Amino acid sequence: MTFSYDAFTTRNIGFVSVDEQAKLRDAQVFVCGTGGMGGACVFALARMGVGRLILADIDEFETSNLNRQAFAFRDTIGRHKAEATRDLCLQINPEMEITVYHDDWPDQVQVAISESAIVVNGTDDLGASLLLYRTARAEKRAVIDAYASPLPSVYVTQPGDPMPEERLRYPTLGTPWDALSQEQRDQSFFQEATYVIVHSSSRHYIDLELAGEVTAGKRSRMSFAPMVISTGMLMAYEVANGILGRKPGADHRGWFFNPYAARVEHPRNVLTASLLRPVVTRFLRRMMA
Repeated sequence: MTFSYDAFTTRNIGFVSVDEQAKLRDAQVFVCGTGGMGGACVFALARMGVGRLILADIDEFETSNLNRQAFAFRDTIGRHKAEATRDLCLQINPEMEITVYHDDWPDQVQVAISESAIVVNGTDDLGASLLLYRTARAEKRAVIDAYASPLPSVYVTQPGDPMPEERLRYPTLGTPWDALSQEQRDQSFFQEATYVIVHSSSRHYIDLELAGEVTAGKRSRMSFAPMVISTGMLMAYEVANGILGRKPGADHRGWFFNPYAARVEHPRNVLTASLLRPVVTRFLRRMMA
């Protein structure tokens, strides 16, 4: 079958103009982490007609990924995530130009970010995230990210915005991204979990005993396909906004989508958050114990 980009994207027109579709075709996006949320975002980017991607990952697909990751299939188990993702994207749009990095991606991060319109953080590693954000600020690129939250979420950090390690007060400032202690990692995750509980109703929709074990580092994060895939879709919308010069829907503080109650949950005001934070901190420490 002969592939036609125009025929492939014809039903996009109306959501985007012909000129905007051309911008998507010419754009390059760097997605670091192509598993859960990052993979779902890539899935949407490929189908919306983004022309060039840089994909980075250090892992291979495994059976536990099948419950939520867009490019995890029985025949991709054991394959490098970014490579398998590239091959399946080319089944959607064979004209895509896709560069793949493995564990060498930190050596390429400055070039990858400087040559891309926008950065998507799909990693679940603190050190990798710090490297992305710090480099993106230096290269004046926005980063699209999501919280470790039971509810779909999205936030967009522009080059002049406070990075998560500044905004959430991680104990990592001044520490090289690849020299973090376990204590720094644990405290940073605790700070993120505190933010999520203060500013959303996430706690009402998960097993709190298991969540306490996650926060304490005793088990892997819980993941659920509708949450993960919805988050990737929210990220893809923000990629489109960034490429097309549209106003972003989220800022650096982000927002949460509550599908159980059909509502959007925006961050609380400063006074309310300051009153809730000590209560939430005690609550989390009890869960961890």
